Amino acid sequence: MAWVWLILGGCFEVGFTTCLRFVEGFRNLPWTIGFLVSVGLSMGLLEVASRSIPMGTAYAVWGGIGALGTVIVGMIWFGEPVNPLRLALILGLVGCIAGLKLVGGAH
Repeated sequence: MAWVWLILGGCFEVGFTTCLRFVEGFRNLPWTIGFLVSVGLSMGLLEVASRSIPMGTAYAVWGGIGALGTVIVGMIWFGEPVNPLRLALILGLVGCIAGLKLVGGAH
């Protein structure tokens, strides 16, 4: 179950990075609330997951999910560049995340 919490926490990391784009110096209240809720949930779920998954692995996977998701959101919704090298690097990131899950185990 720890891996489920970790993946969900990584998804909320994508949420807070996306909200961050719209907070306008924390003056845009709805986006600021979304940011704060997403940060709280993301960090809380990382903490819960790290009770069973080694912290280094949990943090790397959590951060990787957030980075991957944020890049994908940027390409789909914000017109960030999509090119073969960027896609290859994204696949490399996915491979690293999967590898950490495979070797991370639980203690």
